[in-house]
Amino acid sequence: MVSILLLSIGSKQGIILNLKIPLKITDRAFEKIGSTSDGKMLRVAVKGGGCSGFQYVIELVETQNKDDQVFEKSGNKVVIDKISLGFLSGAEIDFTNEIIGSRFQINNPNATSSCGCGTSFSFSPKF
Repeated sequence: MVSILLLSIGSKQGIILNLKIPLKITDRAFEKIGSTSDGKMLRVAVKGGGCSGFQYVIELVETQNKDDQVFEKSGNKVVIDKISLGFLSGAEIDFTNEIIGSRFQINNPNATSSCGCGTSFSFSPKF
């Protein structure tokens, strides 16, 4: 979340706007979904648990729920429920292919710390 202070000229009062930065999904992630999903969608969710307090759940699914936000490119879809979407504001979902393996990776600026495997993170809300 980005806070912007708007000041009026000649006034000592201002308005603070808290803007959510949208989630980004890379072309590599969409391409990987298309090459391996057999028409399924990639579901990304944030659940309580893991060694750092929260964990990412990434799976291929055939259906979407009523409260899902759908991101689509070239017919490939990523679905995220509304609660998880709040934890992923400004995050980037990517697909990496390294010597040690390939995986979907989430780079999340809201995470205050994460475990070594990258699937668990902690989150400190800013009030």
